[in-house]
Amino acid sequence: MLDTKFGFPPSSSPAAAPPSRAPATAAAPNPKRRRREGEGDADAEADMREEAVERLRGVVRDSVGKHLYTSAIFLADKVAAATGDPADVYMLAQALFLGRHFRRALHVLNNSRLLRDLRFRFLAAKCLEELKEWHQCLMMLGDAKVDEHGNVLDQDDGSDIYFDKDAEDHEINIKSAICFLRGKAYEALDNRDLARQWYKAAVKVDPLCYEALECLVDNYMLTCEEESELLASLKFGKEDGWLSAFYSCLIRKHEKEYVVEAKFKELERGSSSICISSSSGQMMKNNIDVLACKAEYYHQSGEYQKCFELTSVLLERDPFHLKSTLVHLAAAMELGHSNDLYLLSCNLVKDYPQKAISWFAVGCYYYCIKKYDQARRYFGKATGLDGTFPPAWIGTGIAYAAQEEGDQAMAAFRTAARLFPGCHLPALYMGMQYVRMHNFKLAEQFFMQAKSICPSDPLIYNELGVVAYNMKEYQNAVQWFELTLTHTSSSSNEMWEPTMVNLGHALRKLKQYEKAISYYEKALTFPTKTLSAFSGLAYTYQLMDDFEAAITYYHKALWLKPDDQFCTDMLTLALETSCQSMARRK
Repeated sequence: MLDTKFGFPPSSSPAAAPPSRAPATAAAPNPKRRRREGEGDADAEADMREEAVERLRGVVRDSVGKHLYTSAIFLADKVAAATGDPADVYMLAQALFLGRHFRRALHVLNNSRLLRDLRFRFLAAKCLEELKEWHQCLMMLGDAKVDEHGNVLDQDDGSDIYFDKDAEDHEINIKSAICFLRGKAYEALDNRDLARQWYKAAVKVDPLCYEALECLVDNYMLTCEEESELLASLKFGKEDGWLSAFYSCLIRKHEKEYVVEAKFKELERGSSSICISSSSGQMMKNNIDVLACKAEYYHQSGEYQKCFELTSVLLERDPFHLKSTLVHLAAAMELGHSNDLYLLSCNLVKDYPQKAISWFAVGCYYYCIKKYDQARRYFGKATGLDGTFPPAWIGTGIAYAAQEEGDQAMAAFRTAARLFPGCHLPALYMGMQYVRMHNFKLAEQFFMQAKSICPSDPLIYNELGVVAYNMKEYQNAVQWFELTLTHTSSSSNEMWEPTMVNLGHALRKLKQYEKAISYYEKALTFPTKTLSAFSGLAYTYQLMDDFEAAITYYHKALWLKPDDQFCTDMLTLALETSCQSMARRK
């Protein structure tokens, strides 16, 4: 029976009503009533169609969530054909992109005539990125200029639109994503200056665009001063205090221990803005990215054992956290843990054969066991896979230097200096090479260049002190060595024992014997107890005519190295002088 609300009269059956004898005008249907009936049917059908389309949209989203991209493409294509709505066309293009049909996705976007919408244009540019068509990618993103400080010179002529305004409060700004993609395109085209500027623009437009900051920091595109300036210029939201603190921890690798610890404390306090409970605040404190940042600080400070222990714990929690893996490799190599390097490199090659870090790990193992030819080969393989992987270039140079192949080492360091202008290590190692060649003037220039890039690394000041000492500028040497100890995170670290010995030598040259002795004695408090510290202390006592103390320390030095010619000769002289003075007294 038909429903009366659609305008049909009630009837028990079509044959039940007898033929009417009423006038024809009385039996004719009402035209207004028929129109209402047609409108009702149309509304019902429209509602049903909309429900069916909305259901299909939900299935497309679910298919994408379940990584069933072929199903998502099939259904999204039908929805877009049925509605022609820009949002449905974008959904189809997105499904095609995720299904790696980049050419087809680009074709759909170009045919949509909706490239004025920033989302459509960005997705089209992402397709071109995947196709490695970098020039077309930049053309798709449009003309724009940026200054040295990462400020976009706005050329908005009102032609750009962005339909999805409602989502802006809970997503990364689309303009930030576009700036980042421009940076990637310029980096792929080897225009690293413009890449750096666009990465800075991306993180300035939206500080939540972490990828942009990671590219700047990991690829050493900024000096320490530029990193601090960029961080100061970022505009964080009230609820993003934790992010500001994390970024501070990320860039402050050479600061004093108390400064860095204060930054980590600030991060723990700031994390309360995104923590639901006090226990989740503790979880942020133990977050693997935060602890990896702390491990990197330990490595930069020369606390290799603490670094290695922390990264070992992190890799137990997450064996595939590559940032922790890289720091772990560096610490293991410094400590000479060849077995750990071997096991880790085997696992990396098995899991990530196409990543530079895997072959870099193999190179680290061979370097650790002093097979420098093989180490160079695998460092070279790492640079072949990723020419912008800084550790591999540095490793190549160091492996050449270990074999006294200075020209090849310098070539590797020069390449690293060109590719990574924010990294001070290539300039530092080039300076060390010139010290080996006794070209102290050139060495000083490279050390000063390294200092301009990273003025907080104490190793630079130590090398400047070595240069000044060799040039017989002992007062300058004392100043540089003292600055070294001032910049260390902790002077109790045995890594700085040679600096204390060097400072003792320089003070001895200036005839400041008491101060020299104090630094020699500090150096001897470390477990290393080097020959240089004992011989320097013995010679200083000999110059002060304290022959008994001198003889004692010469014996200790010769216990470490019995065939040392200097200590043998000076011990003989001290014994003779001591005997002569005793004879005169009698």
